[in-house]
Amino acid sequence: MIKKLIKFLLFLIIITIIIIAYLSFFGINTKKFNDKIKTEVLNINKKVNLELKSVKFLLNLKNLSINVKTFSPLLVINDNKLEFERIKTNISLKSFLNKEFSIEDLQISTKTIELNDLVLLARSFKNSPELFIADSIIQEGLFVGDIKLSFDNNGKIKNDYEIKGFIKNGKLDILRKYSIENLNFIFNIKNNEFILEDIKSNLNQIKLSLPIVNIKKKNNLFSIVGKLTTKKNDINLEKLSNLLSVNFEVNGLENVDFSSINDFNFVVDKKFKISNFNLKSTINLNKLIYKSKSAEIRKYLPNFKELIELEEHTVLVNYKKDQLDITGDGKITIENKTDKFEYEIVKKKNEYRFNVNININKNPFLINILNYKKKQNSESVLMFSGIYRYKKKTTFNLISFKENSNLFLIKNLNLNNKFVILDVESLKLDYINNNKIKNQINLKHKNKKYVISGKSFDITKLIDEILLGKDDKEPTLILGNFNYSLNLKIIKTYLDKKNYVNNLSGDIIIKNNKIDKLNLISTFPNKNKLNLTIQTNENNEKITTFFTDFPKPFIKRYKFIDGFEGGVLDFYSIEKDDMSNSLLTVNNFKIKEVPIFAKLLSLASLQGIADLLTGEGIRFTDFEMKFSNKKKLMTIEELYSIGPAVSILMDGYIENKGLTSLRGTLVPATTINRTIASIPLIGDILVGKKVGEGVFGVSFKIKGPPDDLKTVVNPIKTLTPRFITRTLEKIKKN
Repeated sequence: MIKKLIKFLLFLIIITIIIIAYLSFFGINTKKFNDKIKTEVLNINKKVNLELKSVKFLLNLKNLSINVKTFSPLLVINDNKLEFERIKTNISLKSFLNKEFSIEDLQISTKTIELNDLVLLARSFKNSPELFIADSIIQEGLFVGDIKLSFDNNGKIKNDYEIKGFIKNGKLDILRKYSIENLNFIFNIKNNEFILEDIKSNLNQIKLSLPIVNIKKKNNLFSIVGKLTTKKNDINLEKLSNLLSVNFEVNGLENVDFSSINDFNFVVDKKFKISNFNLKSTINLNKLIYKSKSAEIRKYLPNFKELIELEEHTVLVNYKKDQLDITGDGKITIENKTDKFEYEIVKKKNEYRFNVNININKNPFLINILNYKKKQNSESVLMFSGIYRYKKKTTFNLISFKENSNLFLIKNLNLNNKFVILDVESLKLDYINNNKIKNQINLKHKNKKYVISGKSFDITKLIDEILLGKDDKEPTLILGNFNYSLNLKIIKTYLDKKNYVNNLSGDIIIKNNKIDKLNLISTFPNKNKLNLTIQTNENNEKITTFFTDFPKPFIKRYKFIDGFEGGVLDFYSIEKDDMSNSLLTVNNFKIKEVPIFAKLLSLASLQGIADLLTGEGIRFTDFEMKFSNKKKLMTIEELYSIGPAVSILMDGYIENKGLTSLRGTLVPATTINRTIASIPLIGDILVGKKVGEGVFGVSFKIKGPPDDLKTVVNPIKTLTPRFITRTLEKIKKN
């Protein structure tokens, strides 16, 4: 009996061992426990219903649990069915027997499911603000992954969960402003850590590639570290404009082609507020095209038409704790002429420190107000450094331009937020200008005054502004917009290529970019004097007086009356609101080699007088011209000149580099004398005493562009009362 009992027990043990071994290694497939599994799932999430096929059970003696695995299950959430590849879990035998929550973990392998359905499933477990936002921005996309969850005794998910997989063809819409399409990446999500790899996407149709992004959550903050790369590609500026809310077309950018490697990290809170942003970038700028028709650029770079190209630039960007560092170098091309430049910009809060070095070799470079031009293919270096304070002022610590022996140097130049000059510490000019004149001059700031001194300086441009009217595109003075007084002491001052004065000295007071008061004196090498004064009265009228007993260097600037010799010049002008009215008088001078005057005399059949031009010249006792200047137009109200041989009365206008239109009366001196002597006899004035004496002179017209003036003359029998009156006035004065 005992033997039978022992055999039976041994049989049971063997059978039990076989069953346990079978259940441990092979398991069983059954549907009998499906309802129980569904109940357990409902205990986890009452919103989720599980539809199972056959379930495989595998015994795990080590953990005293049952491994449960099912294939192709369905999760049903709000009538949405999510099909999975498989679901695997471990059920605690102890908890199961005690009718407690028994699922230890859950492993889910998905088939391809919609992203929106995945978010719906996640929100059914935990409806966090992050998931709500994700649900609002996700438009479409596919998800494939493996999900590992573990549970505590109460059925709550532990923090050691892990989700792996990839997203394919995702589409997001963020705040209706940022559109992310073709989003593809691999991910690995653990507790408070998200690792995203091989991210490729289009942001507002701009291609982006991120090899890796690591996101960690701590104390309701997300720390994001990643790398962003862009391949060599033409950027669609219209799309980039929409993304950054910057109108690149208005700012002149037409085309950008670059590649970059960018390492970044920052922190985001639950409200998507970004802080502690850091960025390191290496940008290979293959090409950037800037288009502009700016006349300001053309004033300094005459080759410029409308395009500037930046090519082959290497740019390093480092942004950290509100400080942005940018360094770069590359080529700059203007109308197929290529030069190089380097730059460094450091931004900290609202300050921008800059340091720029430009090699201007292939392109010409102009400084018109100084009558200087660097020729094409001449090597030169332009350097400037300083600080720009946003909406406050800009300080240039140094501006330096060198070309061979030519040097332009400015130190500590301060501009306001409208780039108007506030003050400058010093300026040094040492160069040869277009007139082949050596300029050596210094400006220094001392005790709220500026002192300008030097060996030699060419003021041709300044004289042209005073006598001919300034070009409104050019600055009034080299020194710019600030209110200070200047003391001037220059040993030799050139008025043109040949003529100069010695020991030019005096004081200048500048207000609001205009000369308010000026008093200059000097002498020519022949001991003749030169005086120039400017006063601004209470009506804001600028009164200019100019006197010299050697007027030739000044008179010859008026091309239509060229060829002056001798004489004394007196100039008076009143200017207000950019319009000037002037009176120019010259006494006791002669003219010669004036082509348009010679042609006029020849057409008037006054060949004898015309011949005088090629000899010693025609002498005049008086010359007077009343005229006005406004912008580029000179209007001659009256030009009257009288002399022993001929007299002229004329008016008209001259456009700067444009049309000339003059008309007037020319009368030989013999006719004037005869007419004036006969004034009491009215009939004799009109018809003359003898045959042929009724023709007193000629009327004329001169019209055309400067290089193609047309002259027309007509004989007249009667002088105009205006001509007679002006002649009598001159005779009485003399």
